[in-house]
Amino acid sequence: MTIKISKQPAADSLIRIVEKKAEVSLEKCYQCKKCSVGCPVAGEVKAAPAEIIRRLQLGAGNELLQTDLIWMCLSCDTCYARCPNEINFAGIIDALRSVALENGTPKPPGNPPLFNRLFLNTVKAFGRVYDLQAIAVYKIRTLNLRQDMEKFPTMLRKGKMSLLPSTGGNRKMTRRIFSQISREKGTIK
Repeated sequence: MTIKISKQPAADSLIRIVEKKAEVSLEKCYQCKKCSVGCPVAGEVKAAPAEIIRRLQLGAGNELLQTDLIWMCLSCDTCYARCPNEINFAGIIDALRSVALENGTPKPPGNPPLFNRLFLNTVKAFGRVYDLQAIAVYKIRTLNLRQDMEKFPTMLRKGKMSLLPSTGGNRKMTRRIFSQISREKGTIK
């Protein structure tokens, strides 16, 4: 005779909120850790993708919203490409960011939410990212003007950054995408 015990998280638990926002089922994750092995920032953060999922599965609460990966994730989808169960980890991170902002969770050092917003504003304005503007406005808003300034000439010389925005972006299509997202999910600031 087999006894099956199932624990149903409360409807307002963090895992249920994240699953609903990200439109994923975290029950499918069996911790193969392929997401963490392929993650380009896993070595730079305290908790890798597989750990975030496992902590959600085990009932983590709002303390998870202070995890550094939430703000350092590149949303590159390497984890999704490697996942045998096609779990959209970038969507999970987006959901956790959204919940963190809704709850007023203290921002981590460096203010990544501000940088993310400025980054998206340049994409919206130019059809693709304009690094120099995003970084300049970020440095002015955070009053952190001198950090990493010695790297700027090398980045210019190597073509990693340009003084003028690229003209290769399709501005009309990008504006249409932002417009559609605004209608579906609310205004993008």
